[in-house]
Amino acid sequence: MNKKQLGEIISRAESLCDQRGVRFTSLRKRVFTLLCTSDKPLSAYEILNLLRASTTNPAPPTVYRALDFLLQQRLAHKLESRHAFVGCSHPEHPHSSQFLICGDCGDVNEIDNSELIKNLASTEKKTGFKTRRSVVEFLGTCAECLNK
Repeated sequence: MNKKQLGEIISRAESLCDQRGVRFTSLRKRVFTLLCTSDKPLSAYEILNLLRASTTNPAPPTVYRALDFLLQQRLAHKLESRHAFVGCSHPEHPHSSQFLICGDCGDVNEIDNSELIKNLASTEKKTGFKTRRSVVEFLGTCAECLNK
């Protein structure tokens, strides 16, 4: 991701927070930036260690509060299988989280498969189950690793 793309993503996040009437504080922005610029999902403690380079005495609760905010505002996703976080590639519209996760290299790609969501919604309706948060993770091997 180049600086222009990162700037656009941060501007969109700031705009969304303004529209929603919530504060996108400098710490929240810093955590969001770390998630968006990382080449891999980050755990809360990895974020804490990265913040130590630019923030005086960051504490775990501070990082967890920032992550909670980003999750609530749909600016980030939690990868349940990895206990790690990634920035959202399209936070403008509500969506279920769907990820392709390579078990070999750790690459993570967010996808948006509307048919999958329709099938899950249909199953939810048939069973009377009410989903609080939908995260679908496909664990496998990416094309690049398969071709090695």
